[in-house]
This record gives sequence, C-alpha cells and structure tokens, in this order.
Amino acid sequence: MRALTIQEPPANWKGRLKFLGPGFILSASIVGSGELIATTILGAKGGFITFWVILVSCLVKVAIQLEFGKNAILTGQTPMEGFARLGGPKIGSGNWAIASAFLLTLIKILQVGGMLGGSAIALHLLVPQIPIAGWALVLGIFTSSMIYRNKYAWIEKGSLVMVVGFTLFTLIAVFSLQQTAFSFGWQEVWSGLQFQLPSSLVFVAVGAFGITGVASDEIIAYNYWCLEKGYAAYTGKNDGSEDWKRRARGWIKVMYLDAMVAMVIYTLVTAAFYLLGASVLHGRQDIPEGNAVIDTLANIYTQTLGSGVRNAYLIGAFFVLYSSVFATLAYWSRLFMDIFSSFHWIDGQNEKTRSRGVALLAWIIPFLWILAYLYLQLPTFMVMLGGVVGSVLLLVVVAAGIVFRNQNRILKIQTGRFSEILFWLSVISIGWVGIYGLWKLF
Repeated sequence: MRALTIQEPPANWKGRLKFLGPGFILSASIVGSGELIATTILGAKGGFITFWVILVSCLVKVAIQLEFGKNAILTGQTPMEGFARLGGPKIGSGNWAIASAFLLTLIKILQVGGMLGGSAIALHLLVPQIPIAGWALVLGIFTSSMIYRNKYAWIEKGSLVMVVGFTLFTLIAVFSLQQTAFSFGWQEVWSGLQFQLPSSLVFVAVGAFGITGVASDEIIAYNYWCLEKGYAAYTGKNDGSEDWKRRARGWIKVMYLDAMVAMVIYTLVTAAFYLLGASVLHGRQDIPEGNAVIDTLANIYTQTLGSGVRNAYLIGAFFVLYSSVFATLAYWSRLFMDIFSSFHWIDGQNEKTRSRGVALLAWIIPFLWILAYLYLQLPTFMVMLGGVVGSVLLLVVVAAGIVFRNQNRILKIQTGRFSEILFWLSVISIGWVGIYGLWKLF
C-alpha cells in the first residue's frame, strides 16, 4: 500500500474526474451475473412488465452506498470497524452485524461459484477441447495470481478494461434489435413502469433486486475502495478544524461524482440486458437453465446481430462474468481479513499480517468457488440464490447505514432535506425486500 498524505480536494468537476476510480471497480462487480443471468431471466419470464424492478434496484440503493462512502471519508474506518459501532448482541469478540456478514458471505460462495462456472462455460463453448472443470481451474489460478499482490491500482485499471468492451457491445445490441422482428416500442417499455408484480415472479424479482444495481456486497466493498483510493487519507484525521471540514466536503463531492458515474453506467447496462431478455427470450419462452445458460443467452445476440456474432458474444459473456469474479475476490480477501481482525483472530493493525492474509485468501477463496460449482453445476440457481441471500445481507447494510448517518449527522457535512428523503426511501425499499428475502430463505 502506498503512503498517502493530506491533500486539498479539486475545486471543480474536471479536477474531480481525475480522482474517480472506486466506481469503476464497483461497475466491474455489478455488471456481471446480475445483468447477464438474473436480469435476463427476469425479463425472459416476466416480459416487459417487471422492467420497473430493475430500474428501482439500480436507483434506490445508491443512497445507502453514499453513506458508506461518506463514513469511510469521515472516520477512516473499514466496514467491519463501522459494524462494530452498531451495538446489539455480542458474538465472541464481534457482534451480530459482523457475524451476519460473515455467515451470509459464506453462503454467497455458491453465487460466485456460479459466476466462475458461467465464465468457464463461455470459454468451453469457445474452446471445447478443454472441459468446463479445466477452465474453472485455470480461471481460479489466474484470478489468484492477479489479486494476491494486493495492489489497488491494478484492480482499478483491470476492472475498467474488462467492463468497457462488453458494455458497448450490449448497448449496440439493443439498438440493433430495433431492426429485427423482436423490436419494441415505448408502449412496451411503459407497460413495464406500472409497478406490477405477478406472484409467480416474486422469487425471481427479489433475487434480481438483491443482485442487480448496488447489491449488499458492492455497498460494503465501496467503503474499502474509497479508503484505498485515498479519499480518507487525503481528508486527514478529524481534528475538529474548519480546514478538515472543508477538505471532507471536497472529497465527499469527489466520491459522490464517482458513485453517480458508476450508477449511470450500470443502470444503462442493466436496462439493456433486461430489454434484450424481455424482447427476445420472452417471445421464445426460452428460459435458461443449468449449464446451458450461457448457450441459451447467446440467442439474445444471434437473434439481434446475426449468427456471426456468437463468438463475440461468448467472449463478451466471459468478460462480464469474469469481471465480477475478479472484483469479488479483491473485495472478499479484504473483507475476511477485516472480519478476522474484528473477532481478534488476527492482529489487523499489523500491515504485514493483513497483507499476508489477503494474499493467502486470494488463493483459498477461488478454490472454494470451484468446488461449489463442480458440486452443483447449476449456475442459474447458484446466482439467483446468491441474490436472495444478498437481499438479506442488505438488512444489515441498511442498519449500518442508519447508524453511520446518525453518528455523522452531527458534523453537518453533505446533509439536507433532499438527501434525507432519498436515504429513507432507500431504507424502506431495501427493508421490505430484505424481509421478504429472509422469509423466502428460511
């Protein structure tokens, strides 16, 4: 980790653009299985009628994300250090929130195993001489070799490269769709904005809500990336001075711009995936299942751009799934070390111990993902289950967001009536879906 010192925030938006970065990693993580699998499946099953679920999912959770980013800047604390401030029942040296994040993330091994399996399937369809299990092993080793060095700059740049190409390809596919028999108009889009949700689609919709847009994982991870980008270090430790408050406001504005740029990117891509699934797959009643999920989803592109783009789609599908695997490993290796430190299983204040732990976890976690996929080999189910679990984890995230906002409100930095309305709208929406997800899970 490079040493960072106090730095004055940029005074205008052009200067702020130079300090964007955490949102790129966030986009790489978001534009993945949720879009390629969960979103298109919801569109395939519901048609245009549930389009609103995807848009709400992308827009409503940002307010909580901003609280996590703001808390990172104002306190310099990691997410689990923040969770320790929530109070409530103690579990060992930690508390209920840290334990919940730990246990639910362990269950989400199935979800990321499904994403890794989907990436391996895409490569197998391109090079069938190597079995899916072989590709999964290759990807696990390759990902570990990139993450274990624990360098933020490489994670940021790698995430940006992996997401840009497929984003452009998907948007082009939507526009090209209008020249085919599967074209759609404003009437179909409007029908999806009526807030209707048939009972048969509730489970899929909850899973999609939990995994699309800024999910619980991405909200927590954003705290880490804001710290590693340097927003908190540039602000400096709170000494109560007006200079500190001015720097805090300036760097929070940078973080807000970073989050908004990311939101625009992933909302456009998520909407594009949904419209493709609703127009092409719903018309065919072609619902992806099992290991055939990637091949079935290829119909989206062969139907819109022609059979000649099949290989281009498979390459794109690989990168959009793999970008999530890549970003998730970078996040999880930090998260688990943070959890272990919170339970006093390791000395989290020792930078050498933390770095070695991140490197070790970078090799262990992909091995668990591979085992999970090879055991179930049901990427669609694994991803959707992860979405429901993510909806439950959102309840913990909301509780933390409320505490962070209340504790930081006294500083009167970046608060206001409009901000308050958006925050509580986010809390209510996420709370309702999280409670339902908890009921469905248990």
